[in-house]
Amino acid sequence: MCTSHKTLGLNTKQHNHDHKHNPSSSCCAAPQITSIKAESAVSDCCSSVDKSSDSDSCCGSDSGDSDPSVAIPATSTFSRSWLIADMDCPSCAAKLKKAILAIPEVTDANVIFATEKLTVRTNNEAAFERVISVAKTTGFPLSDMGSKNASESDAQPFWRKNILLIILVAFLVIATGINLVNKELGTIAFTVAGLFGLIPIGKKAIRLAINGSPFSIETLMTVAAIGAVYLGETVEAAMVILLFMLGEQLEGYASAKARSGVKALMDLVPDTALRINKDGTKEEVSASDLKVGDRVQVSPGDRLAADAILASEFASFDESALTGESVPVDKKTGDVLMAGSIVNDRVIEIEITSAQGENAIDRILHLIEEAESRKAPLERFLDKFSRWYTPAMMLLSLLVIIIPPLMFGQSWDTWIYRGLAMLLIACPCALVISTPAAITSGLATAAKRGALIKGGAALEELGHIKNIAFDKTGTLTQGKPVLTDIRVLVEMETEDSILLQSAAVEMGSSHPLAKAVVIKAQEQGLMVIEADDRETVVGKGIKGIVDEKRIALYAPQQFDGEVTSQAESQIAFLEEQGKTVVLVLVNDQVSGLLAWRDELRPDAKIAVQKLVALGITPIMLTGDNERAAKAIAAELNIDYKAGLLPSDKVKYVEQLTAKAKTAMVGDGINDAPAMKTASIGIAMGGGTDVALETADAALTHNRLEELAPMVALSKATLSNIRQNITLALGLKSIFLVTSLFGITGLWVAVLADSGATALVTLNALRLLRFKEK
Repeated sequence: MCTSHKTLGLNTKQHNHDHKHNPSSSCCAAPQITSIKAESAVSDCCSSVDKSSDSDSCCGSDSGDSDPSVAIPATSTFSRSWLIADMDCPSCAAKLKKAILAIPEVTDANVIFATEKLTVRTNNEAAFERVISVAKTTGFPLSDMGSKNASESDAQPFWRKNILLIILVAFLVIATGINLVNKELGTIAFTVAGLFGLIPIGKKAIRLAINGSPFSIETLMTVAAIGAVYLGETVEAAMVILLFMLGEQLEGYASAKARSGVKALMDLVPDTALRINKDGTKEEVSASDLKVGDRVQVSPGDRLAADAILASEFASFDESALTGESVPVDKKTGDVLMAGSIVNDRVIEIEITSAQGENAIDRILHLIEEAESRKAPLERFLDKFSRWYTPAMMLLSLLVIIIPPLMFGQSWDTWIYRGLAMLLIACPCALVISTPAAITSGLATAAKRGALIKGGAALEELGHIKNIAFDKTGTLTQGKPVLTDIRVLVEMETEDSILLQSAAVEMGSSHPLAKAVVIKAQEQGLMVIEADDRETVVGKGIKGIVDEKRIALYAPQQFDGEVTSQAESQIAFLEEQGKTVVLVLVNDQVSGLLAWRDELRPDAKIAVQKLVALGITPIMLTGDNERAAKAIAAELNIDYKAGLLPSDKVKYVEQLTAKAKTAMVGDGINDAPAMKTASIGIAMGGGTDVALETADAALTHNRLEELAPMVALSKATLSNIRQNITLALGLKSIFLVTSLFGITGLWVAVLADSGATALVTLNALRLLRFKEK
């Protein structure tokens, strides 16, 4: 018998039953999939990456076919994580990763830009000190996890964060004044100002070159500035450096805005909690000191510091920051609570259920970290493209400098100047950042709406889907069947007697259908006593003895005895309404019928309509009988396939995927194989942990209505990426030609580079304000 699961603090659909009302829905046929612990999801998945690989993707796969639900055996003994300071853009993350991987003892390094985190694996613990040293010399100092050091710069005043830029501006103002009085002294002043600004840029270029990044923008700027000084263009050299530093500041600001959604998520968990000791005393402790089983008091307006269960009688909670649902949720004793939720109405006591680093917020952050390591195919292509693009453009600039003077007797000064301008324009910053900036913004916006998309590859795939296959139970429906009909077929029985006898046989079962029978009997005030000699009849149902009567509950299709025409017509009538029907036998005679209905989710119809409006074809897959499936599908106005085993779902999804990009939406263990087979798997937040691990995306708030906006956001992100690439390449193409013919100079070259970088980043930030049309 399959067990139920819980994840992210949300209840799951149960698939086990003591009798087979619906034998085709058995979850036990699904293959066992190993789930990864939250703490090791990022570090373990990359343990076997070859450092020489061109890929920056998790596990070194450019294909995106790696299975995130299967842990890769570790090839390193030691692993450690740090927070990173002064990381302004995704290209910074790439530079730091390359520098760390150059350390011989390091077997793998993973830099997560969204959460400013570095995870390193090594076979020599002593290498960690060198990692810290190399990161610092590369320009990205590290601090321990949990430390505030990495974010101290955010709290610094404006003048301190931009001190070099302010001094450079002051130098240039003074140099301009001197130049108005004396041209020679002005030239010297501009040279001094330029050299002052060039020193930090040149030092960083040297460090990056030593650590494996010789073709960085800092290198190009250094070469261009020195060349301009050599040509006597001291004013232009100083202004080029000023414009570059301004562009860097703007890029850092824009990237910080892109990370703001993730940082807001990290801030949901309070630093302290009021713990209740065993002797009844209370003390304020660090949230990191809380352990499973601790009892904590929370006041109205405060957030929960960990996942917990409610120990008080009842309370109302605001879970909008995690689920996107603005309506407060009422909870009662024993209900599951998520870290980051706000208590609305009363002082409560909770019992902690999550260890440090394993609460709902931590799991979401780990999914985001894992997502960032899974690059979109387009992003991986641009990464590879930039590796040969920069050296190629440096070679082209060199040829522009030397060919006209050597072969055609042109002026060296003229062509050195034009070559330097081309060098600056050719910088690939805008092109490289065009995709990750859009993807980071898209992932952050999705997370804010309660949709977790596991990486750029999934985001890109989601934007191309043409079909969406839905599991029925627990996905399109609420997964909580209600007993709707009790039909009496013989004169000696009544509705109450049929219900009481059925409840006695079902008493103690954990299956939702069985529970619905018992609940219905209790609601009608009937005293339910468990039947004697309860026994599951393999392939048929369940039976027992109640008041010396033999009571059995069988699925109609599994009963091989005599069924009257009256019973058959009523069965057909009930099933046509989308209900699940069971025969009630008293002393081997069919004496009554029970019918359940698993109602549609309130937003199921709206969700389907929105998807159709996006040009996507929805289809329902279910193990239910044909008539019940037809009734549900008719309400939603979609196509369906009924009577499917888990293996049948896989085959059908394979057929759909062969024709067009297909998504599979499910919530149970039996949905996991089909979700993995589809182009992209989407799990409902209330699903099993196996379904969530297997899926490429998840709706944590369990609202189907948000599925269409998630697809629309993916399409908007792809459109944004195309705009960014066109913008970056278009500007470069125009100014490369104008620089070659001497129409534009170094100033415009830097404006073209920094301006394009700023424009693509700001364009990507529009996704943070994405709204469904």
